[in-house]
Amino acid sequence: MSGPATAEKSGTSRSKGSPRPSRPGTRNLRVPGPRVLLIAFGAVVLVAGGIWALYGSNWFRVERVSTSGTTVLTRDEVERAAAVPVGAPMVSVDTDAIEARLRGELPRIDSVDVVRSWPHGIGLKVTERQPVLLLEKGGKFTEVDSTGMRFATVDKAPRGVPRLVLQAGASPSLRRFDEDRLLREAVGVTGELPEKIAQDTRVVRITSYDSITLELGGGRTVFWGSGEDGAVKARVLTALMKATPKAGHFDVSAPTAPASSRS
Repeated sequence: MSGPATAEKSGTSRSKGSPRPSRPGTRNLRVPGPRVLLIAFGAVVLVAGGIWALYGSNWFRVERVSTSGTTVLTRDEVERAAAVPVGAPMVSVDTDAIEARLRGELPRIDSVDVVRSWPHGIGLKVTERQPVLLLEKGGKFTEVDSTGMRFATVDKAPRGVPRLVLQAGASPSLRRFDEDRLLREAVGVTGELPEKIAQDTRVVRITSYDSITLELGGGRTVFWGSGEDGAVKARVLTALMKATPKAGHFDVSAPTAPASSRS
């Protein structure tokens, strides 16, 4: 006769063919199927092929360099200074290094945009500095841009650009403001002038920080004073010239009390 122990034993016994229970802390590992392996293999092939196409093949290599935006500089000057590695893979071209070379070797360049023109071109889009004043010395002219930077020396003065005459050698203001600071003050004044007056300005003469004079066509002069309140002085000068068209001298150094005279 079977007793309770026999029944309990048979109740806990594992039937034939039933799955073996997993041990605690273990996971069932699945082997990737053929489809997953095929997709992974295809991805590896695509990546390797892309790298080869960019670096190893002749499909994407530098074959030509184009330059735009030059007026004074020549294309040959720009491209020689850029030293673009013709024949190198397009993707490996260091555009920042090319820009640094151009700005370092050609100060006339204000900015340059180096762009890849796939599949074989590198483009150099140049913006040149524009002179707003000229410093004359020894028959040559040093061009000064709107930031006060002296960027080039030329044999012939560019048309329409006023000369800057610095005569501050005996001025006490040099103790506080050196010639570079006075130069920037003069540049600031030219930037405030109305277009018509700017075009008529022949000379900007500066003897101290608060003594800037403009010499215009027809022998007319404008005593500007310091570079302060430039926008107000420009408006006052325009009105003063309209009110006294036959005057030869204008004084806007104190814009609240401007004056004009025939001499």
